[in-house]
Amino acid sequence: MTLFEVIVLAIVEGLTEFLPVSSTGHMIIASALMGIAPTPFVKLFTIAVQLGTILSVLVLYYRRFFRSVTFYYKLAVAAIPAVVFGLLFSDNIDALLESPLTVGIMLVIGGVILLFVDKWFNKPVIDDSDNISYLQALKIGFFQCLALIPGTSRSASTIVGGMTQQLTRKAAAEFSFFLAIPMMFGATLLKLKDYFDEGNGLDSTEISQLVIGNIVGFVVAIIAIKSFIGIVSKYGFRAFGWYRIIVGSAIIALLLSGHSLQIL
Repeated sequence: MTLFEVIVLAIVEGLTEFLPVSSTGHMIIASALMGIAPTPFVKLFTIAVQLGTILSVLVLYYRRFFRSVTFYYKLAVAAIPAVVFGLLFSDNIDALLESPLTVGIMLVIGGVILLFVDKWFNKPVIDDSDNISYLQALKIGFFQCLALIPGTSRSASTIVGGMTQQLTRKAAAEFSFFLAIPMMFGATLLKLKDYFDEGNGLDSTEISQLVIGNIVGFVVAIIAIKSFIGIVSKYGFRAFGWYRIIVGSAIIALLLSGHSLQIL
């Protein structure tokens, strides 16, 4: 990859990881437009760049991580379903990752849901995610399993899951951010392990690209998170729903017209 491509992909990751729009779908579009081949390092980069976005959550919400020990227990409970389903159905998930059509369809379906989610769950009673029960955390975790289908969006799944448990839009979004940390960190470590187990290495240029990518992703993610919380608190998710429908329809249209999109 060139430095320009590294920066663009990092910006895309930082902007879309915590928004309910599917970072996978946007990575597909960005990589296809730039003609980036899915080499082992490129695949590693798209996962490892998440470390910068994880750090953005830790910086923005650092006080929350010192509030109570039960907070960590609830995150652990919420993470269990996706870990279990991910291990049980890893082969099926890998097969879906080869289908850009799946991404387009799930973007559209998720977009339609976001158009109505504010009306469906309009009587929230929990304004602080610390106040959810372990059972509610587990239920949100099961919603996160939907994100194992490419194009669904981990953020969208967990935010909708939080709203079904009577969390406010802000509280649901914030819990989604927190839940991303163990999931993304674990995925990054696993990807690094697989990368080196396959006999790959990193030269100085690739190390520099990973560093630059994570720095850019960190800065962009901070801006995205702050903006997102303000938007959803005031206006809800309808705009994100329409955006998903447009992007998903564009992917489907490209595929039907004979274009080939590479999944990173």
